Amino acid sequence: MIHSNHFMQYAINEARKAFDTAEVPVGAVIVCGEQIITKVHNLSISDMDITAHAEILALREASHKLQTRYLTECDLYVTLEPCAMCAYAISLARIRRLYFGAYDPKTGGVDHGPCIFAHSSTHHKPEYYGGIEERRCSKLLKDFFINKR
Repeated sequence: MIHSNHFMQYAINEARKAFDTAEVPVGAVIVCGEQIITKVHNLSISDMDITAHAEILALREASHKLQTRYLTECDLYVTLEPCAMCAYAISLARIRRLYFGAYDPKTGGVDHGPCIFAHSSTHHKPEYYGGIEERRCSKLLKDFFINKR
């Protein structure tokens, strides 16, 4: 987990951008080696696209930049435990390692809910680590939803 806090900071900065534009504050960063390939945040509301989660946008952009659909040498840092849709996309993209911040007991798809990587039918199971900068990631989400109520 070398550098996980360093790269997670970039994801948190992206989540703040989402927060500032009234998007659910989730940010994602894809790293290959020591190079950041993409930094993005949720755009589901502004793009009126339910699939515009930070993880999906990051996978699309990284695949385009690297001209490959398989991101086998890449790591994904995201501020919230991916949902089932995103977890399966991460598997399909063959991400090497997933690092996430806040756990999501309600709609998470990695450690909660469908636990996508635990299924025998999931072809690729990345290494994954949760709870990276968890307090900071959780606080952004809590602040966002408090302001919405």
